[in-house]
Amino acid sequence: MRAIVCNAYGPPEDLVLAEVADPVPAPGQALVRVHAAAVNFPDVLFVAGKYQIKIPPPFTPGNEIAGEVVAVGEGAAFSTGQRVFGTTFGAFAELALLDATTGAPIPDGVDFASAAAFGVTYRTAYHSLRSVAGVAAGDWVVVLGAAGGVGLAAVDLAVAMGARVLAAASSPDKLELCRQRGAEATVDYDNEDLKLRIRELTGDRARVVLDPVGGQYAEPALRGLARGGTFVTLGYAAGSIPAIPLNLVMLKNITVRGMEIRTFMDDYPQECTRDIAELSKLFAEGKIRPYIGARFPLAETAAALRYVADRKVLGKVIIDVT
Repeated sequence: MRAIVCNAYGPPEDLVLAEVADPVPAPGQALVRVHAAAVNFPDVLFVAGKYQIKIPPPFTPGNEIAGEVVAVGEGAAFSTGQRVFGTTFGAFAELALLDATTGAPIPDGVDFASAAAFGVTYRTAYHSLRSVAGVAAGDWVVVLGAAGGVGLAAVDLAVAMGARVLAAASSPDKLELCRQRGAEATVDYDNEDLKLRIRELTGDRARVVLDPVGGQYAEPALRGLARGGTFVTLGYAAGSIPAIPLNLVMLKNITVRGMEIRTFMDDYPQECTRDIAELSKLFAEGKIRPYIGARFPLAETAAALRYVADRKVLGKVIIDVT
């Protein structure tokens, strides 16, 4: 099969398309012919050797797939020909393995690209809103990086939960997309005072900030929170980890929480199971759908990762494998 291979840690441009051996499903696994794979910012970090977990090269990156089962291992909860999606490792390839614990059937009426784009970002956003921040209808939720994968998923889900969304992003086209997805207010944080605009637009009632960006935007967003608000840190797409003055947390009685999708199930198994069931229902009923802003063929996976690394993406980037 053809697969993207990282032979040494480095920039996306060092990735190569190569012929590698077909994977063989172990007990409980399915071998999936990948139709679509989604690109996430951590893929860039994995390739660079900068993620919390390091995979020794050579390896095939990518974590989200959607496709068709072509073979199953003993005891697998899948059947040949079934349309499935889920998280794995080695997604940027023509064939990938999928465990029963991390995969599921694609709902009727959902295409492969939407299924591939759904899992990681929407789960991250929903766990953050539902279990970490406890968002309720009518709450003001500020979303940084609101036109990116996690950000736009958070906008969609917060709106579906009845919250009021202030979307913060870096360009007019990104903010327009957020308004189209239901954001009530928007801030261009590269050209406006983020702290003051959060206070003005929410009437100083911003209860939650979701921050997948970090860098220079985190502190002014935290300063814009109302007293007793919750700040959820999700990632650092801006490239630097912010240092928050703890006196701000103390003086405003702010709660700072972290949410990391890889360990959430281990830390909060009951909440995770509940959230996934609720989220899957919303997806199956067509109440939420990922926005796909760009598509690349498998041979141009390096360009897709560069597109995400440079924060050009609107919504999700998809690799059309087939």
